[in-house]
Amino acid sequence: MMGCEHIRNIMAIEDARVTAVSDPHEESRNWARLTAEDPSLELYADHRELLEKAPVDAVVVASPNHTHADVLEAVWESGKHVMIEKPMCTTLEDCREVERRAAGHPGVVWVGLEYRYLAPVARFLAELAAGRAGDLKMLAIREHRHPFLPKVGNWNRFSRNTGGTLVEKCCHFFDLMNLATGSSPVRVYASGGQDVNHLEEFYDGERSDILDNAMVIVDYASGCRASLDLCMFAESSRNEQELVAVGTGGKLECTVPEGTLVTGGREFRKFEVETIPLDPRVGYQGFHHGASFLEHLDFLAAIREGRPADVTVRDGLRSVAIGLAAHRSIETGAPVSMAALGVE
Repeated sequence: MMGCEHIRNIMAIEDARVTAVSDPHEESRNWARLTAEDPSLELYADHRELLEKAPVDAVVVASPNHTHADVLEAVWESGKHVMIEKPMCTTLEDCREVERRAAGHPGVVWVGLEYRYLAPVARFLAELAAGRAGDLKMLAIREHRHPFLPKVGNWNRFSRNTGGTLVEKCCHFFDLMNLATGSSPVRVYASGGQDVNHLEEFYDGERSDILDNAMVIVDYASGCRASLDLCMFAESSRNEQELVAVGTGGKLECTVPEGTLVTGGREFRKFEVETIPLDPRVGYQGFHHGASFLEHLDFLAAIREGRPADVTVRDGLRSVAIGLAAHRSIETGAPVSMAALGVE
């Protein structure tokens, strides 16, 4: 699904072209051919063969989460520019290895955390950075949405493949927390469970173990507290994402997909509501309201201008680490120190 989504986004960029696709799954290769609508598209069953033979300048890794580390081994050898879909990897060990290899890689290494490009979220972050809420003290993110979609071979029904729901889905939100606070996560507390979805789903005799709801609190070195409220059996939600920031100078709220930004100071019930328009550069809206398109534009600009990625492997590692800490907290019933994970 995300592989085809990346193809559509690249097709909408005037001076970029998808030249080759690799996937070990034949049906996925066929979907890629249909999506690209290009008879010259080269298809490979092995990513190593693509990297060796295909006419590519950059690659997008959109394979299942647990395969990223192995696929990247061939990418490092190729020297190609690379965008790595979120989550960067499913374990801290793999994330650290990616960070180590990326440090010496000649190409741009970009992590696909596109939620920061959503128009209302980008504006929300910009207003926070400009001091609109004063000194940030509280940040709350809510995602109430539909369940996980089926994937090839049902790989996303098991935490060992995804990293767990709070890595697979919520690395986006932990990345936004890190950006909004401008600080380092210190401590994570979480509660969650699998209460509604996938309870009767069995694959080769094994039941799916994917969490479908959770609440996570992250303490930051700055003194800010951030929280995540996740529910994946809330299909009727008016907005899928809601972000709320409160500081010494006021409050900011934004919604997706409604696209509103609400700003106010400390005066009683005095606030302004603004509808945030789509970025005029967006050529394809897709699944993420144009965010993936803008992400690709910036990735392309970094390649052409010879500058580092805006969304770094360190961003990818920290967003995964908070999710892993949250899962550990759920399992143990205790707070988890980021220092105990060796993450600053």
